[in-house]
Order: sequence, then structure tokens, then C-alpha cells
Amino acid sequence: MPNDEHEKIGSHGSEKVDASRGYEQSDVRVTGILVFLTALGVLVVVVAVLSYGIGKVINAELKREDGPNSKWTKTMDVRELGNLPNNPQLQHQMATLTQQFPTPRVQLDDGNQDVADLHVREDLLLENYTRIDGQPGKVRIPIERAMQLVAERGLAVAPAVEHAPLMAGDQAPVVTAPLTTGFARTAYEQDLATQRNAEARRPQ
Repeated sequence: MPNDEHEKIGSHGSEKVDASRGYEQSDVRVTGILVFLTALGVLVVVVAVLSYGIGKVINAELKREDGPNSKWTKTMDVRELGNLPNNPQLQHQMATLTQQFPTPRVQLDDGNQDVADLHVREDLLLENYTRIDGQPGKVRIPIERAMQLVAERGLAVAPAVEHAPLMAGDQAPVVTAPLTTGFARTAYEQDLATQRNAEARRPQ
């Protein structure tokens, strides 16, 4: 089958191809390869020369705009300075400055600790009695106590609102209570709680 296809293809060309041997009988043409490599080399040389010339033009224009060096300017090789030595005092000042920098700061741990601190502050407000700033004599009560008071006294009932009669096929809307409170600890906080429980169970 392959031999018949080669014979058909060769019959349309200038030379008839003998496919009876089953392999290519002519040598590769080196001329095309040499032409390609020569053109590639010429292109590389032209691009290199153009890049060098464009760089020289840009540097000359920058020097012309900057003007000659004066007592205020000096060309210096920064490699001669080497690496700066560690300065613990400077690092401490930098750490102090970053702590005093106003929020929001850059988060170093993907915000896990910030979220945990936020939940701790929320727990303090939800589980303890706290004063309300600007309102003397008023305090916040723990949420558990607030739920107990609501269960004992009930909520203030709003006056009934008269609704228009339902049309044919309409139904009164039904409000369902949510299954959760919408609050969940993060994985980071759950891991911290697991570590604390494990440490508390260890024998002293």
C-alpha cells in the first residue's frame, strides 16, 4: 500500500520516484541548510549592531540631558561598597517603626493572626460586661445573658400591619430561621485550639 502511494505522488512530480526499495534514495540538499544558517547569522549580526547603536544613542542623550558631573554629582561603582553589615540597632528601630505604623499594615502570615486577634476581641465583647464609650451608665452584657433575657421577657412586638388580601395563586411569605449563626473559626484558629488542647492534656 505505501509503495502505491509513493508511486502516485512521484508520478505528478518532475521525477518518478521508485518506492520499491522502501527508503529514501536521494541525499539531503545541503544548499538550503547553508542558506538558512547564513541568513540566520547575518540577522544576528544586524540585530546586535542595531542594539549596540541604539544603546549608544540613548546613553548619549541621557548624558546630554544630565550635563557634566559637578561637585554635587559623581559617578560611582556601587560594587566597590560591598554588602552592608548587619546592624541590630537599626533592625530594632525598623521593627519598632513598623509596629507604630498605622493600620492597615502588610500582613506577614496571610492574615491568620490578624483574624485570630479580631475574633479574640469579638469574644471579649460577646462574653463579658463592657462599658460603652460615650454613653455613661450603659454597659454591654454577655450574649448568653442577653439570650436568657430575651427568652424570659420576649421581644417588643410591633403593631400588626394590615396587608391587602392575597390575589389568586399568591402565598404569604414564610421566613425560615438560618441553620447557623454564620460564624466559623478559621483553620488557623482551629489548629491553635487543637495545639492548646494537646498541651493541656500532657502530664506535667
